[in-house]
Amino acid sequence: MDNALRLQYLEAMGITSWVSREPPQDELAPGPFDGLAVSPQVADDWEALQAEVANCTKCGLCTTRKNTVFGSGNKIADWLFIGEGPGQHEDEQGLPFVGNAGQLLTEMIRALGLGRDEVYIANIVKCRPPNNRDPHADEVASCHDYLQRQIALVQPKIILAVGRIAAQTLLNTDAPLSKLRGKVHTLNATPLIVIYHPAYLLRSLLEKRKAWQDLQFAMRTLQEQQ
Repeated sequence: MDNALRLQYLEAMGITSWVSREPPQDELAPGPFDGLAVSPQVADDWEALQAEVANCTKCGLCTTRKNTVFGSGNKIADWLFIGEGPGQHEDEQGLPFVGNAGQLLTEMIRALGLGRDEVYIANIVKCRPPNNRDPHADEVASCHDYLQRQIALVQPKIILAVGRIAAQTLLNTDAPLSKLRGKVHTLNATPLIVIYHPAYLLRSLLEKRKAWQDLQFAMRTLQEQQ
């Protein structure tokens, strides 16, 4: 994403500027994750889980996918972002949120003062539904165990449900997104905040200011937990 477009996104969200967390290369201080490593047992669990997902044939999506999209980021992150499912670009690259919506999500994460390598990003379903349709109930059910195991491995301090489908699925509700935003929900005793999907924000510029309010609410929620 070029700098002008990034600034346009941030201005629409009401964020005039931010200071990078990364100091100049010659002034680098130890990072928040320096010296922290995933234990061998947990690493084996991650590898085993990713292999299961890569070879999964539990539902019909396995017949139309190019790649499974397992997740990416820091495996001991405080922040866990959970979206709906892969789109075309994600299916092609095998990574979550890499298209235009993914670029905006990256900027939203940066607005929190974080980088993508400091959070973990996953999806409700690990394969792209054809034509980017909403995932069917049986497809969500087939991936349920995978996602639960990812959450258990990451052990996040806060979960952000990205968009309506993710929020309704995680919270087992049919309430509209407007009723779910601005509240602290819980998932397995972990605070969960509902935010707009960046793909929606790209179509609805006027909602980006609300999206920034959601991120600020998430930051306050996490601070109150600490």
